[in-house]
Amino acid sequence: MEIAGRIKLISEIQTFDSGFRKREVVITTEEQYPQHILVELLGDRVDIINPFNVGEDVRVSINLRGREWVNPQGETKYFNSITGWRIEKLQPGAPTTTVQEAPNVAPAPSSIPPVQQEDDEDDLPF
Repeated sequence: MEIAGRIKLISEIQTFDSGFRKREVVITTEEQYPQHILVELLGDRVDIINPFNVGEDVRVSINLRGREWVNPQGETKYFNSITGWRIEKLQPGAPTTTVQEAPNVAPAPSSIPPVQQEDDEDDLPF
């Protein structure tokens, strides 16, 4: 998936005790109701934002991630995150208003002929 918009915020790199690194980028879409989308850059991807500045129009390739967590009281909670893995600068005049998925491809028509119904009454109750 991709999201396009203007960079609103680039956070500092966060490094954890385990050595794991994380950085957050906020992309503001340009549409009737602009959305401020938080995108996480993880691990070796934290540096892909370095060539960019706040205010630039970009397209970010993202993955949606979800996870389940059971709290100490036994309640199950669900969390989503948006992880970026590629960023490219948009050319002037390029559309910056949408979140895009990979194009849908229609399935190929089946070469198996449809099953013909017989006039025999079956014994199923429905």
